[in-house]
Amino acid sequence: MATVSAPSSPSVLHHLPELNFSSCPCPSIQTLNATTLPPLINPPSFGLSCFTMTLGGLSNLSALGILAKSYVRFRHRAKAPFLLLVGALLLTDLAGNLIPGAFALHLHLGQSRRHRVAAGMRDTTEPAGMFCQLFGASLVFFGLCPLLLGSAMAVERCMGITQPLLHSALITVAHMRLAVLLLSSLALLLAGLPLVDVGSYTTQFPGTWCFLTVHGPLSTADATLALTFSGLGLTALSLSLICNTLSGLALLQARLNSQGIRTNTTVAPVRYGRTSSSPLRSLDVEMMAQLTAITMVSCVCWSPFLISISLLVGQFCRGGRGSSHTVRQSEKLVLLGLRMATWNQILDPWVYILLRRAVLRRVFQVLQPDSRSTLTQSSSCTTASRRQGIGLH
Repeated sequence: MATVSAPSSPSVLHHLPELNFSSCPCPSIQTLNATTLPPLINPPSFGLSCFTMTLGGLSNLSALGILAKSYVRFRHRAKAPFLLLVGALLLTDLAGNLIPGAFALHLHLGQSRRHRVAAGMRDTTEPAGMFCQLFGASLVFFGLCPLLLGSAMAVERCMGITQPLLHSALITVAHMRLAVLLLSSLALLLAGLPLVDVGSYTTQFPGTWCFLTVHGPLSTADATLALTFSGLGLTALSLSLICNTLSGLALLQARLNSQGIRTNTTVAPVRYGRTSSSPLRSLDVEMMAQLTAITMVSCVCWSPFLISISLLVGQFCRGGRGSSHTVRQSEKLVLLGLRMATWNQILDPWVYILLRRAVLRRVFQVLQPDSRSTLTQSSSCTTASRRQGIGLH
């Protein structure tokens, strides 16, 4: 689109195959007849952008409200560092919905406005270069931050479950704030490099978003930045999967050991009936369920986009060019990957909202209405047996 890229960009000129640009290297769109212009705005796409932006904002605000109440309850306990990371993730998702979404809506509206005034032969030139740079930087920053924060959450939970003593000594709220600052600075550094002429941001198909250059001839800086972005994202996802696997195995082993103790112990039921670590273990299971779901959502949403970028840059580094049809297909795949990635910021808050103990307990009671009475009877029987045991002593 003309407002966000130079007119010589091949991804934009592909939309105008019937026009002859040989006589002027820098044509302006307002000099063209409006009847020869293809439709520059796609109403369903515009409506989808509005819908996802609104849904993502409301979802993250709701999750932040619930998180604020939980943080007041658990800010002096072992769950506080994890809640801090969840809060940073939700804030990043909220900003990642609003800021790039506002840029995208501006591009949609700008396309429609320029298409209408083109017939009037009026000048609609806008300083689009900086706008595209800021749009691309916001996508890189708000795309990389959630992945890095998700990996930090996985590492924190892995240490808390597998090495609780080390976790209590090293992992504090202050340390987590420092970790959030460092990870955000890393994402900001990568997003800001093209702003100082290290790499570049260009308009991507179909002209409604800007990102790192991944198509066509790439400079060394462009290829390095694109590979760094995809490499950091894939590394963060892999680290999250590894840490979640280790944490899940540790919880499973603890569960099996507790069942073995309850099965083999018949002399002192009061001592082994309920240990003091049961509430903490319940919190661990709740946090691991949330973290595992967040990681799986991130893998499903972000992997296609990150892998497609790596493949495109790798193909260029190997000297492959491809036909125009192949280039267009790759552009469509990258666009599809981006649309999948945007849903990650919408689904993350719902993972936290739905996978809470209060919600799961209510769902369990609805699915099994007799479970509450059964639990009440078993609790009363256990209390009576404990009193009898105490009376015998």
